[in-house]
Amino acid sequence: MELVKEQLLWIISTPIYVIIIGAELLLSHFQHKKSYTLKDTAANIYLMILNSLIDLLFRIVYIAILAWLFQFAVIKWQRGFWYWFVLLIAEDFLYYWLHRFDHEVRFFWAVHVTHHSSEHLNFSVGFRSSVFQPLYRFIYFLPLAWFGFNAADIVFMYSATQIWGIFVHTEFIRKLGPLEYIFVTPSHHRVHHANNPKYLDKNMGMFLIIWDKLFGTFQQELPEESYQPIHYGLTKRIDNMNAMNLIFHEWKQIMKDVSIKKLSLIQRWRYVFGPPGWSHDGSRKTSAMMREEENKSLKTEA
Repeated sequence: MELVKEQLLWIISTPIYVIIIGAELLLSHFQHKKSYTLKDTAANIYLMILNSLIDLLFRIVYIAILAWLFQFAVIKWQRGFWYWFVLLIAEDFLYYWLHRFDHEVRFFWAVHVTHHSSEHLNFSVGFRSSVFQPLYRFIYFLPLAWFGFNAADIVFMYSATQIWGIFVHTEFIRKLGPLEYIFVTPSHHRVHHANNPKYLDKNMGMFLIIWDKLFGTFQQELPEESYQPIHYGLTKRIDNMNAMNLIFHEWKQIMKDVSIKKLSLIQRWRYVFGPPGWSHDGSRKTSAMMREEENKSLKTEA
């Protein structure tokens, strides 16, 4: 039943996506902002389709695993307000950690990097999916089934919160007053997509911003006069933005790195599972190193 609800959710939301993307496209044209390019939008659609196909093909597997674990649930819920409220909070909390590890572990960053490869931020970038994420995303949600949440409900809630996640990909909605303290807003998510050192690996939440504030990954969007304009995309631009390289460029680099001669086993491990940007010889920088370097530079200037 909940899977039918999920399909209904997408049937209802799809026309809304078309309307808001069309409105944003017209607004960016009239304001000469160039928020959209044909090539970038085509890449967003292409990556969304691939992600959706993998999710569709693998869905029977992860739903079966969640349903099997549900048999051993330690809590028996009565469906009602508190069931859905706790599921929303718990799933958003677990998504925070999924997203955080996607940024902090290079193996997973190699999957997630496609979502951050756009140098624009608009509603269509919300569909620029991490293509292979459906193959492991469900693992983070296994505790939900064990705590008594139905597999189909877990899938439905993820889809519901993902709709909010699409709407925060825009430059045209400024700060939202008191909502900034509780929810992930477009302002928070602009920070997340920025490649400015201060903004790297910040604001990981999908729906609630409270997890970032609790676990030290929150960063507010600063006025340009007190910091610098936001720049979107990766810290190192992809040389070849063709369809396949867009997905596999980081995997190719990982293979090159682990093939370097005379590396220790630990060094090879860190090239795969260490933070993105780590290198055995210091020739590259992690986001933490870039932030530290920027902070030192700002102190020197002061």
